[in-house]
Amino acid sequence: MLGDDAELTAAVLAAQAGDETAFRTVYRTVHPRLLGYVRTLVGEPDAEDVASETWLQIARDLDRFDGDADRFRGWAARIARNRALDHIRMRGRRPAIGGDETELTGKPAESDTAGEAIEALATGRTLSLIARLPQDQAEAVVLRVVVGLDAKSAAETLGKRAGAVRTAAHRGLKRLAELLGEDPESTGALDAMPAQREPHGRRVTSASVTHTRPRTQRDM
Repeated sequence: MLGDDAELTAAVLAAQAGDETAFRTVYRTVHPRLLGYVRTLVGEPDAEDVASETWLQIARDLDRFDGDADRFRGWAARIARNRALDHIRMRGRRPAIGGDETELTGKPAESDTAGEAIEALATGRTLSLIARLPQDQAEAVVLRVVVGLDAKSAAETLGKRAGAVRTAAHRGLKRLAELLGEDPESTGALDAMPAQREPHGRRVTSASVTHTRPRTQRDM
């Protein structure tokens, strides 16, 4: 297990035992990347609210979670996606029809990563370019490269086959590289993005892709 993953796993276990400091560590480690994913789904104006709802559910259901850092990231991403879909339905937006993404709008909204999400992406411009990808490709890229899920965990989050997620991520990264090539301001941003996770610690770079009291955000 990688060092960062071991630390996150230990923090999750401690948080489950009621350690509030450990929970804050989990939040600070996972939140920036999770927020980037939420922004891809609902856009900048609503991302913070949806992320807050996500963390409230994570805090409420943490006792039921069982697994290591990888499984926690996947579990948190699934909660975030469900909260985002609920938010889209509640605000009355008509979902696009087609492909496997019938629940979501056709394309992610424009977004920016200044501030706390700077850790997850090279530049805000990169996330803005991801927002120009088809929805399935955008989600696959963000889940695999930004959130750091392996193909299996990303597939579980999206309700798809792992092979379909790999294909979508490959196509999305290929198109993203083209968009970055057309934008001199973003030169080198793709290479600076985190490597994709594969099971058992194997990594693939983006260029080579084929019962405690309820916690509040104030506690975090």
